[in-house]
Amino acid sequence: METPRIGALRGTFDFGAVTLRWTEWGPVSGRPVVCVHGLTRNGRDFDALAQALAAQGRRVICPDVPGRGISDWLPDGALYAVPTYAAALVPLLTQLGEYDWVGTSMGGLIGMGLCAIPGVGLQRMVLNDIGPFVPVASLERIRDYLDAFPEFGSLAELEAQLRRVHAPFGPLSDAEWAHLARHSARVTAAGRFVLHYDPAIAAPMANPLSDVDLWQLWEHVARRPVLVLRGESSDLLLAETAARMGQSPGVTVETIAGCGHAPALMDPAQIGLILRFLEG
Repeated sequence: METPRIGALRGTFDFGAVTLRWTEWGPVSGRPVVCVHGLTRNGRDFDALAQALAAQGRRVICPDVPGRGISDWLPDGALYAVPTYAAALVPLLTQLGEYDWVGTSMGGLIGMGLCAIPGVGLQRMVLNDIGPFVPVASLERIRDYLDAFPEFGSLAELEAQLRRVHAPFGPLSDAEWAHLARHSARVTAAGRFVLHYDPAIAAPMANPLSDVDLWQLWEHVARRPVLVLRGESSDLLLAETAARMGQSPGVTVETIAGCGHAPALMDPAQIGLILRFLEG
């Protein structure tokens, strides 16, 4: 496997200074694709997709959203919200100019939020199992596993937990699960294995939860070509939501069999859908 480059950019915001870090693949002169992960995940989830895009000459940037992976943690758990994440990414995105976007779950919400910013450089967008309506039941399920934040005695134990919690990613090989585990682990000072994110990302979900309705934002999103990927058993992107999204001109919806929330984008067929879409 090709070794990615590591990039970093430090920005100063209302909430303080934060260093955003990312893995980067492909020629620096290539047309940029930004791939942004889900709530508890990190940019290494996209390694397989990134290498396929890099082979087509694209420059692929996979940030670790603040609070995850190798990026800085935020000083207050209340800051862990989509507007903060978008603000932290804007300095990098401004440098890129025009770029395409692949967003899984939270990464898709960030991308949709960016679409409301005048002059944003986001061209083509892939939304992986996320849309402008998120039912409260799915948020409550996510809150339940965020509240746990267990420690493990070994990487194998952590991998077993990932296999349980993220079974809806779809059928993955042992090597793929091992890859996810390796890049999802952080070793504490006591030698225990924990998931590689700040436990405080759960703080905003301690408040009463309700359905998320962003349909007013959708009109900004759908002004560009959009590919929507929906896991066929997803509880987060409902079938009726995806169908309504697909009514917008230029929006294509694909259902991914054998997956829930959210397709892992490691399968060659899933990668192929994205490659063909981003080729335009």
